Amino acid sequence: MPLLSSNYIPPRLYRNADIATIYAATLRKVAIDIPERERLELKDGDFIDLDWFYSGQNSRKAIILLHGLAGNSTRPYMKGMAKVFNKKGWDAISVNLRGCSGEMNRLYRSYHAGVTNDLGEIINHILSLSKYEKIVLLGFSLGGNIVLKYLAERDKIPSEIVSGIGISVPCDLAGSLGAINKMRNFVYAQRFLVNLKEQLLQRAEKFPEKVNPVAIKKCRSLRDIDDLYTSKAHGYKNASDYYRQASSLYSLEKIKIPSLLINAKNDSFLSEESYPYKKAEHSPYFHLETPVYGGHVGFITKNGPFYHEKRAIEFAKKQLGLHPS
Repeated sequence: MPLLSSNYIPPRLYRNADIATIYAATLRKVAIDIPERERLELKDGDFIDLDWFYSGQNSRKAIILLHGLAGNSTRPYMKGMAKVFNKKGWDAISVNLRGCSGEMNRLYRSYHAGVTNDLGEIINHILSLSKYEKIVLLGFSLGGNIVLKYLAERDKIPSEIVSGIGISVPCDLAGSLGAINKMRNFVYAQRFLVNLKEQLLQRAEKFPEKVNPVAIKKCRSLRDIDDLYTSKAHGYKNASDYYRQASSLYSLEKIKIPSLLINAKNDSFLSEESYPYKKAEHSPYFHLETPVYGGHVGFITKNGPFYHEKRAIEFAKKQLGLHPS
């Protein structure tokens, strides 16, 4: 019954979910060496850019990091996790999902919360290097949903993958859309909307026959974007179909390797369904930790790594039979 207790208590200021979320996402500074970028050519003719952060120890262990909606490898949460794992002797591969590396991808499609095939290609590429014996998958928010769904929907996972970790994951996409559309989240929702509309307008210039700029400008919500573009570009009927099929919630019980989900109870981006207590209670592999505080990827500590970074390295090392220190 892997329901985990949590002892995370942040400094008093950061017990406020909004302050924690905003600081961690925009104000935190992470000093880390410039990564080595690799362009991975995909089977369908598109590409994904991978940023490699090496530990400098000829490591046989690696962590693959996936960002959240409208994110990329430069986000503080991505750099922070890469730095923590580097210090413990792990190489870190920070994925820029399609169209998120500063250059538009080649195809009309881009990325979404259930795009597990791209993760599969990334894993196969890294395994083809014959360098890593142990690999951990870790995703933030939307990227965490991709990780959990990948682990749940595949009958056979490469033996090198020893664990999966999700941080602040909207396991139920429809429910989380409802949460972010609440008035308290108006500023966040508008920021996401503006960002996605700008990206989609750029895509309309490249693919004028597929999407109309006028229709994009009429979008007033994230659901409008998903109805107009995300669902249609990726083979779903509409937004509702996309939310149902892409949500990891409905298949978590199928996960067969040790996995950890950390969702703060005060994360205003998540709905009740994104705290799957019963799934964890009945699974020997799926571990769930729900700290009282943390906001959305805002598990701030007074000194040193953030709480979720400490927990991630502890969980990863535990699966290798190593002491977590």
